[in-house]
Amino acid sequence: MKVARLGEWFNIRTAWHGPGDVSPVGHAAHAHIDLAVWNFGIQEAVQFSEKTQAVFSGCPTMNKGYMSVNEVPGLGVDIDEKEAAKYPITTKSNWQVRKMDGTIIRP
Repeated sequence: MKVARLGEWFNIRTAWHGPGDVSPVGHAAHAHIDLAVWNFGIQEAVQFSEKTQAVFSGCPTMNKGYMSVNEVPGLGVDIDEKEAAKYPITTKSNWQVRKMDGTIIRP
């Protein structure tokens, strides 16, 4: 929010980065900032796989280029830990990107 507010002083629009390695929680946070500032410009986003949507209920959704968030209190995203346990991390690296099918891609 501080970065967005600073941009207001100089009439600069926001352009938050939302790559595939940002969780649905991060994307929801970006979307809520977008909705709260007048200088919103553009939001990078991804389509979340069905597995990701099962783990993170309330994921932001994309429809015809527009991101939608739900009306649940807070960020609106919850984590189903039982569902997440089905997909353990199989690498020791802190950096990972996954394909839509869940396969880990090594950058």
